[in-house]
Amino acid sequence: MLTYDDLADKKVAVAVIGLGYVGLPLAVAFAEHFDVIGFDINEGRVAELRAGRDRTLEVDNERLQQADMEFTSDPAAIERAGVIVVAVPTPIDRNRRPDLTPVVGASTVVGKHLRRGSIVVYESTVYPGVTEEVCGPILERESGLVCGKDFFLGYSPERINPGDKVHTLQTITKIVAGQTPEVADLLGAFYGRVVAAGTHRASSIRVAEAAKVIENTQRDLNIALMNELSHIFAMMGIDTLEVLEAAGTKWNFLPFRPGLVGGHCIGVDPYYLTFKAEELGYHPQVILSGRRINDSMGSYVAQTMIKKMIHCGCTIKGARVGIMGLTFKENCPDLRNTRVIDIVAELREFGCEVVVHDPYADALEARREYGIEMQPWETFRDLDGLIIAVAHDAYKKYRPKDLLSVFRPRENNVVADIKGMLDRDQAKAHGLTVWRL
Repeated sequence: MLTYDDLADKKVAVAVIGLGYVGLPLAVAFAEHFDVIGFDINEGRVAELRAGRDRTLEVDNERLQQADMEFTSDPAAIERAGVIVVAVPTPIDRNRRPDLTPVVGASTVVGKHLRRGSIVVYESTVYPGVTEEVCGPILERESGLVCGKDFFLGYSPERINPGDKVHTLQTITKIVAGQTPEVADLLGAFYGRVVAAGTHRASSIRVAEAAKVIENTQRDLNIALMNELSHIFAMMGIDTLEVLEAAGTKWNFLPFRPGLVGGHCIGVDPYYLTFKAEELGYHPQVILSGRRINDSMGSYVAQTMIKKMIHCGCTIKGARVGIMGLTFKENCPDLRNTRVIDIVAELREFGCEVVVHDPYADALEARREYGIEMQPWETFRDLDGLIIAVAHDAYKKYRPKDLLSVFRPRENNVVADIKGMLDRDQAKAHGLTVWRL
């Protein structure tokens, strides 16, 4: 069986499959200690990384250029690897059902180039059972090897928080699980080499899969509660953030805030769990209720904005509304599952002209994925309404008086400050009506 010394002495390589927000930081970290192959089917992505550039901004270019590793789109390179780490996305389809296509595709490729004695570790978020019941058989079929005898499975769920430079791969405890105790031991040593925070050994792969999928389900439900409270407090004429600030003075009050819930994790993972639950004959009520609340927030923001604009005397059809931010979170170029698109869609249904700016978002990706033409800040003029949708640091320099220039001359103008970035008293002094969740 493969040993840790085989990896440490670079007798066999480590392959990381999928070089996105999760895979790239992992591969670069491993490259400081092991012989690493970074594989991605996207040849453009591979070329970019070979040139020392990372568009995700998860690895700074200097560190990337210094990384001693191989970037390739040739699957034959996987044959040199004794540990293969699969870090591909696990999205949902338009019916909000798990889309295992990337995991199945990666497993098929790996299986065709799997060497005897290898360990295949999955980091992708899945419902309990996928690694052993879906991926294992694919690897067996494609390799002709027997799972648990000729090769082994492991699971170590990713905990990457895109754009976060504090909670990184090295500082977050890593869950590891193996098909056998020996595999779990090896993975503990393997991941422990790059994760300063240490590892937590789960009793089984299914336990590790379940732990991952509930992490973001828990966050989703807490944010859903805040979003529901924001609805209630708005009807009462109470500012939600002021309520949360007051309640937060108690030691055990959890510091969640209302907002849009998008991205590749929180807005997706709960559907993996509910899918499996319904397959077993149980209909989850709390989880799906939270999902409905969070999925409706973009529409709620747009409709509230329209009402506020009407009160300020705006004609809605043809009104120009500017949106600051398109990515799913601040200081991050990730556009996956951004719920800002729901605001755009709803405003367009009302007949508004929507102008979108984001200093991080890739213009080509925004056009390809959402049909949105990104605009330079200079085009934010003669607006009838403004929505600050994402709290990018680049937007923090704008004060209420700075934002006056983007509006048409009017006695009062509306700013929907979703993330609570503006000082409301200053805004009011400059003729701006600020509404926030």
